[in-house]
Amino acid sequence: MTTASENDPGRPGVRTEGSTDALPLAPAMSMSLDAARMPRRSTLVDRRVLRITAVSVVLGIGAALIAKVLTMLIGLITNLVFYGRVSAAFSSPADAVPHLGWWVVLIPALGGVIVGFMARWGSRAIRGHGIPEAMEQVLLNESKIPPRITFLKPISSAIAIGTGGPFGAEGPIIATGGALGSFIGQILKVTGSERKVLLAAGAAAGMSAIFSAPIASVVLAVELLLFELRPRSLIPVALACVAATGMRYVLMGTAPVFQMPVLASPGGMALATYVLVGAVVGLVSVWTTRIVYGIEDWFEKLPIHWMWWPALGGLVVGVVGYFAPLTLGVGYTNIEDIVNGRLTLAALAFLCVMKFLSWSISLGSGTSGGTLAPLFTIGGALGAMMGIGAAALAPHFGVDPRIAALVGMAAIFAGASRALLTAVVFAFETTAQPAGLLPLLGGCTAAYLISALMMRNTIMTEKIARRGVRVPAEYTADYLDQVAVGDACSHDVVSLQTTQTLAEVRRWLDQGGEAAQHQGFPVVDERGRVQGVLTRRSLLDPQWHYTLTLGELVTRPPIAVNEAHSLREAADHMVAEKVGRLIVVGKDDPHKLVGILTRGDILAAHARRLREASHAGRHLRFRDGLKPRPEPGEEPPRRRGAGHVAE
Repeated sequence: MTTASENDPGRPGVRTEGSTDALPLAPAMSMSLDAARMPRRSTLVDRRVLRITAVSVVLGIGAALIAKVLTMLIGLITNLVFYGRVSAAFSSPADAVPHLGWWVVLIPALGGVIVGFMARWGSRAIRGHGIPEAMEQVLLNESKIPPRITFLKPISSAIAIGTGGPFGAEGPIIATGGALGSFIGQILKVTGSERKVLLAAGAAAGMSAIFSAPIASVVLAVELLLFELRPRSLIPVALACVAATGMRYVLMGTAPVFQMPVLASPGGMALATYVLVGAVVGLVSVWTTRIVYGIEDWFEKLPIHWMWWPALGGLVVGVVGYFAPLTLGVGYTNIEDIVNGRLTLAALAFLCVMKFLSWSISLGSGTSGGTLAPLFTIGGALGAMMGIGAAALAPHFGVDPRIAALVGMAAIFAGASRALLTAVVFAFETTAQPAGLLPLLGGCTAAYLISALMMRNTIMTEKIARRGVRVPAEYTADYLDQVAVGDACSHDVVSLQTTQTLAEVRRWLDQGGEAAQHQGFPVVDERGRVQGVLTRRSLLDPQWHYTLTLGELVTRPPIAVNEAHSLREAADHMVAEKVGRLIVVGKDDPHKLVGILTRGDILAAHARRLREASHAGRHLRFRDGLKPRPEPGEEPPRRRGAGHVAE
């Protein structure tokens, strides 16, 4: 029995790094590390990424066309039911309320009846605003959305919004774009990860086409759908958004969605006020989420079938719309009026309360529609009211109510969804106001902080979290990908010789020495080259005659890993090969046995990560001239290789 350090390190015929791909089994005695199965060295992108990118660009153009069709369909339904005319122009239902009178109450209810029937007999997945459902498919179903959602979702949403529903078109088009990407991913021969990229590309492209906000759409895909930031996913999604936005420029022009005059950069006191506005709106976002799901719980207790709930929600929408016509429909013009300071304090307060009442009850009823536009209206109105108040109470602060409205609009989304960067970039892209970037960052971060302190799930994740779905809330680099195999493996390896017989090995095992307690042993030839691995169970198996040599007992080439591979690559290799231990060979000499890596070694590598996350201590002392000192009970630091994991 020998250890790894006793093997001869110098061997001819060394292969270069990265050439040790999986190979077929070799005859027993001719096997060596030349036939070893080792993990492929991964690359950032490959040819498949180019293929997915090309599909994503076409998908982005398609999503932009669908967005245009959806807005035209909403306009057509609105004109038909509120004005009795055939036109696809985007119209507000508010102007029709005076001549319709109380009949306006029945129109949203009728839309709710139709949506309920579509959900019952078409697909229940069309209920809600679509993003949670897309997240659920990504996390649980390999991004496989039923194809019928591709046309049921936009039609149901167009009916709900066109009949006065207080929703935006962005949620449905995000869901529809995602469904289209998933549909294409189910037709093409792609992996589950590539299908997820196509789903995210379609969803992000839909948002880009509606709001002309490609950067925010990419960030939204990362924060709410991809749950990762990798080149192979970021590139297709980004180019899909570029294609969708370019198509929007062709179809609808290049102007920002919410046009504003140029704003002046804020001073210090004004900036502090905007941060405070964001914090207050963040608190409101928490209670907004709780109330929406509380209303949904109330509907669950009703003694009638859920198919009729959207009709009840529609009745509330109609009643509210009779008294507050501006709450009907998508309300994009309301948002533009708010951020431009065109509404009085009383009008802002009335719109804020009534929009929230109409939207929260309608959404809780399970109808089809988006959440972004209603949240922007409510948050923008709150921010504008606080901005007007601050400007009146402390005019020397230089607070601009329009910037306060912009901060409130983004902060309520940042708090409700905890998509911080999406909220900041979105508000900037849709208004093209550079002066608002710093207030947006401060206000949205304050809202994000309040939300994270007070609320576990978000308005996007609460629904699926109740179904038992675990949604990633934090995105960190894979720790195992940062640790080299050579720093985590066991180097004192007990190896056996191919010339040894089972009889002598079994006698050695029966002696019960410390070296004989391992569960697996590398088998090396007379030149120190690894031929394979034999487990303790195989060595003691009575079906093998004691006269057999270990070289005759080895039946497959060693499953090995290079000491320069990462623990992530090693762990994936273990899963692929269905083994619990890997031979570790040298980086420069793949015939040299360096050590052995077990599943326990991989788990033990997390000790450093857990220690860094939980251990707090002072490492510099001013009285000692800023010299580092060891913690109590800790040895003085020693020089070690980069990435070394303490055993």
